[in-house]
Amino acid sequence: MRKLLSTLAVVVAAAVTLTACGSSSGAETLRVGTLTDAPPSIYVDNGRFTGYDNELLRDIAKREGFQVEFVGTEFAGLLGQVASGQLDIGSSTISATAARKKTVAFSNGYDTSYTTVVTKKGAGLTGTGSFAGKRLGAVQGSVQDEFAGKLAGAQVVRFPDYNAGFAQLRTGGLDGWVVPKDIGQKYLDQNPAVPLEFGYTVLDKDTPSSYAVSKSNKDLLNKLNDGLAKAIADGTVARLHGQFFKAAPVAKELSQGGAGLPVKNL
Repeated sequence: MRKLLSTLAVVVAAAVTLTACGSSSGAETLRVGTLTDAPPSIYVDNGRFTGYDNELLRDIAKREGFQVEFVGTEFAGLLGQVASGQLDIGSSTISATAARKKTVAFSNGYDTSYTTVVTKKGAGLTGTGSFAGKRLGAVQGSVQDEFAGKLAGAQVVRFPDYNAGFAQLRTGGLDGWVVPKDIGQKYLDQNPAVPLEFGYTVLDKDTPSSYAVSKSNKDLLNKLNDGLAKAIADGTVARLHGQFFKAAPVAKELSQGGAGLPVKNL
């Protein structure tokens, strides 16, 4: 009986040890703030946060030994939540501008994009001098908000998300809707019956899309940059970009073995 109990004790102890090692990796779970309505970059599909930005972040997390929990939020408050520690990472095609670097730190870039004004067909809003008196919609606090504000004479109308702005454009409440071109293309593809087109468009390469973290969290920043570098080197970035942006080539800096898009923080 004693021998049996001793054997059982050893078996139970071994099982506990295996359970502790195998059932949970012990990886830290980080909260990631993201939008829900900006395909193909960031959106929700059947209850799952996905898109190029978020799937790339999942890949980086796996490489670097942490897990991610996505939280839907409005863009206007995203960087403040990251800076205060309410969120660990911001993942929402955030352009790494000099002004934003005063609030948060940015990873190296994982995408470049065009900013464009979506208009009704034939509106003729194709140059910087064509916006006087025009109502332009933009997501509040976004680079597109800043872009719209620099168009002489334009009246900027701010929205909490992309869907709200698009609804106003469809019904004639806006003359133009300022968005990243890839997001605008997705809305055009999904609404072929609506007579829309791209107007004034510019390339935004100096401030690439980057993940935002607290300035004090240098360890996490290093992990993001390390994982991103590995994903560029083995072609994962190029593969994911091709999966979500079928009509747009990946920047040469992000192609397999590319040099990457370094971001210098303040």
